[in-house]
Amino acid sequence: MNKLAPSILAADFNILGEQIRQVSEAGANYLHIDVMDGVFVPSISFGFPLIESIRKETDIFFDCHLMITDPDRYLLNFAKAGADNITVHIEACKDPVETIKNIKSLGLKSGITLCPETPLKDIECVLDMVDMVLVMSVHPGFGGQAFLTSTFEKIENLKKMIDERGLNTDIEVDGGINLKNLRLVLDSGANVIVSGSSIFNGDILNNIREFKKIMK
Repeated sequence: MNKLAPSILAADFNILGEQIRQVSEAGANYLHIDVMDGVFVPSISFGFPLIESIRKETDIFFDCHLMITDPDRYLLNFAKAGADNITVHIEACKDPVETIKNIKSLGLKSGITLCPETPLKDIECVLDMVDMVLVMSVHPGFGGQAFLTSTFEKIENLKKMIDERGLNTDIEVDGGINLKNLRLVLDSGANVIVSGSSIFNGDILNNIREFKKIMK
């Protein structure tokens, strides 16, 4: 099943609650929450207080993408704040296997992600463990970047790895996805689509409607 995960990094924080209600009512499956610490990536976004606050207002699935160093320190905090899934960067984990075990021990879905330069072989150690692999199609840390076309081959190769192992692992793609390249991303093998600017800029309801048409 294809799933749409609007990224609140592109939302208007002055009316964040209202925009979350809009994407939820319009049929978004997940809410993608990018957590950036200013160390692993140059930008700083938001943390536990915001997640706790919006958790009170919606029951949509919280897909939390941690772009932070040493994520193990904060897994329990994110679980308590309301995360449903925690995705960590392979580049930020001292012991990826242990980190994924820790996420699963909290009763949450788990994901592993990798930057554009990171080869797929680096995540083989946890591929059998995670619920989802997030392929970054831009360099993490900033919204509004153009989709890196080299990502198509990476998605295709990841899909082969998953199928060869007989796994049912979701493939999520994040960065620069819009109505023009969405079909190509899906055809490459992805089934969870993260989009920020293309959802929150303009008419949110219409944007989601157009995304969902293609994703059917």
